Amino acid sequence: MRGTRLSELAKDRLFLLALILPALAMLLFTIGIPIVKSITMSFFKVSLLSMKSQPWNNFANYKEILQDGEFFTALRVTLTYVFCIVGVQFVLGMALALILNSSIRFKKFFRTIILIPWIVPTIVSALLWMWLFQPQYGLINYVLQQLHIIDKPQEWLTNMDLALPAVIVTALWRQLPFMSTMLLAGMQGISEDMYEAARIDGANRWQILTNITLPLLKNNIKTITLISIIENFKMFPLFWIMTGGGPLDKTTTLAIYSYKAAFVQMNLGKGAAIGALWLIIMVLISSLYNKLFALGEDTPASRKEKRHAKIGSVKQKQAT
Repeated sequence: MRGTRLSELAKDRLFLLALILPALAMLLFTIGIPIVKSITMSFFKVSLLSMKSQPWNNFANYKEILQDGEFFTALRVTLTYVFCIVGVQFVLGMALALILNSSIRFKKFFRTIILIPWIVPTIVSALLWMWLFQPQYGLINYVLQQLHIIDKPQEWLTNMDLALPAVIVTALWRQLPFMSTMLLAGMQGISEDMYEAARIDGANRWQILTNITLPLLKNNIKTITLISIIENFKMFPLFWIMTGGGPLDKTTTLAIYSYKAAFVQMNLGKGAAIGALWLIIMVLISSLYNKLFALGEDTPASRKEKRHAKIGSVKQKQAT
């Protein structure tokens, strides 16, 4: 009987292994090997003009990146963009999700129509907003002038102070539906009985939000915002199509900087080195983000101590 159980367990493990192996092989060939190849390339002098000769360059790619100052400028622009877009996106997404989760009329229709910007491809979104930001006949300048907010047309995408905010607005328009939809899905899983009990106890909307909705959405918020951070950290199409990294590198992110180094300057080694540093920064930010969200949570050790303390107190009561 025991041999039969072990045999069934072995079969289950083999079946699970057979299911996992294709996915692992795909991850290895599509992600693992390119990452290892890119990191390896970063230590050599590799150019599109001389692919056959790839000599070791004694960390020259990293020295050049860290000394020219462009890397830190691109990093600052990237971090500014990421934290602005994720912060604003979360606040507006939460507000929109709360509205769509309330008992408003036609909420099913609104839940469907807000997905339209998310469905539009990134390239199409970039071209659409380039037309809206166009200084001579763009709709944004026209509306702002009619409302007397601005006196003259603004050069949104060529102004050093306005180019990055313009890209942020475009990214916000496209990504907000995803954030609000995911938060709304999390809210749908919260029992209405909890809200009803809070209202009976006299809790107002702010108290319900801070004591029920946000705590129960903690895991959803952690996952959604982390995905948004990673996706925006590697954002390339919007910046390249709308500004090309200009004006004067005011919108040059790490993605743009890496692309220019590899395919404009034709220095694949430098581009790979930028990518390696970029990967390290993303891993560090993700790890720090997970640790910040883990603050206040019970660790397995503390849960074990609490369990033992509870058992001890029960035994003590039984003894008395």
